[in-house]
Amino acid sequence: MLAGCKGGDATNKQVFFYNEATGIATLDPAFAKNQSIMWATHQLYNTLVEVDSNGSIAPSLALRWDISPDRLLYTFHLRQDVFFHDNEVFAGGRGRRMTAQDVVYSLQRITDKTTASSGAWIFNNRIAEQGFTAVDDSTFCLRLLQPFHPILGILSMQYCSVIPREVVDHYGRDFRRHPCGTGPFRFKFWVEGQSLVLEKNPQYWEKDSIGKQLPYLDAVHVSFYDNRATEFLQFRQGRLSFINDIEPSFKDEVLTKTGTLRPQWKDKILLHKHAYLATEYFGILTDEENPLLKGSPLRSKAIRQAINYAIDRRKLMMYLRNSIGLPAEAGMVPGGLPSQNEQLVKGYPYNPAKARELLKQAGLGNAATWPVTKLLTIPVYADMASFVARELDEVGINVQVEVVQKSLLLELTSHSNALFFRGSWIADYPDAENFMTLFYSKNPAPPNYTRYKNPAFDRLYEAALRETNDSLRYILYRQMDQLVIDDAPVVPLFYDMVIHLVNPDVHNMQPNALNLLELRRVYIQNPS
Repeated sequence: MLAGCKGGDATNKQVFFYNEATGIATLDPAFAKNQSIMWATHQLYNTLVEVDSNGSIAPSLALRWDISPDRLLYTFHLRQDVFFHDNEVFAGGRGRRMTAQDVVYSLQRITDKTTASSGAWIFNNRIAEQGFTAVDDSTFCLRLLQPFHPILGILSMQYCSVIPREVVDHYGRDFRRHPCGTGPFRFKFWVEGQSLVLEKNPQYWEKDSIGKQLPYLDAVHVSFYDNRATEFLQFRQGRLSFINDIEPSFKDEVLTKTGTLRPQWKDKILLHKHAYLATEYFGILTDEENPLLKGSPLRSKAIRQAINYAIDRRKLMMYLRNSIGLPAEAGMVPGGLPSQNEQLVKGYPYNPAKARELLKQAGLGNAATWPVTKLLTIPVYADMASFVARELDEVGINVQVEVVQKSLLLELTSHSNALFFRGSWIADYPDAENFMTLFYSKNPAPPNYTRYKNPAFDRLYEAALRETNDSLRYILYRQMDQLVIDDAPVVPLFYDMVIHLVNPDVHNMQPNALNLLELRRVYIQNPS
């Protein structure tokens, strides 16, 4: 039915169409570890709190919450007008009301080893024993082992979606394709590898500012073309409501080098851009006990700094990215967060003379004396790695690019078997702490892929977790970021940007810093 209606007008229905080139592995939020699953589960479920368009924590299933003076006890007061989607498991097939006991079950399920959730780490060493409790149907309490300010951000993650125990018990592992939540859309059907259809939840609890029930859309249709060229063609023909990001081979056709639409596209599509809480970088292994570092020049902080100075990030952004994103000339933390790291942390501007000076100090003044170092990257970033290798060669640093598949690179970096490698970090929640966790020495790989260890950093990190004053905590974040940048276990390349190409009949679609697909207020209307 839905596949044939362009924009929904064939059946007078409001249908939003998008493609998921990587497929969707599951609709169980306990396994929402990548964007494709997050986008789908965000339509089906709600969390206690959510991140609003400004990057702030806002109420969702919880109307409000209280925090104890010692910041260990969070008491959430829940909405009482929220119902689960209709399901055959419930009495009479009608969705029952969501209660605090459902919240307890949902969060405990993440940490239950039998679930084997990919999100089990989010509560590691943070939640007290019996840390999730229901005082009554509408009051949920969470108790921490020690103060941890980002806990509200963690509770906004799709992992923390609220689900009904009886439906999970009924379907067992097959809950992955029989989802039941409280979200704006409910499951209709899924032919894996072909199409997924979600329909409007007629009992959805949320209303807009004038009291109209959300969502406005009648349905969401997901296709699974694995070829990005096919996806782009479908979009050009009006069969997709939007596409996320642009396939590199079409980038120059659609965008100018300054990141605007080319004239021939201006009346045909809309371009939406938004700062993204994501940093692209090259990582450098710093564990000096690792055999890979034996005899490697990368052991030297001066040489790691020289690498940072040698790269013209602004040229990279213009010619390889069509100005999508910002050159990372500050720290690891991108813009869009209240700690303002990107404004106040001093990074590495392009300075090849400084790079050569540092190499000379380290006794490696020319390429002939520089042993070959491999830079591991994945295919989609091969051009970027080659650009960097050429930049480094200009100052006398000999780097050889080796392209490997993503799965192999993840395996190598997770086991500290990659010396110099491409990395990417996308925020799980809107707090600079999430970027600093990459460098806390007590964290394994992931997330500490560089095996960075600095006692001064660790002390600052632990102090930031205890700090209750926002302004003081932001100062600690910036001090940590500056330490990392000075020690140079990473080469920040650019702060990414959300880019959407949108069909003109799609209205009210707003990009956000976490690049979540937000469809509650989207509607379809052909331009007059």
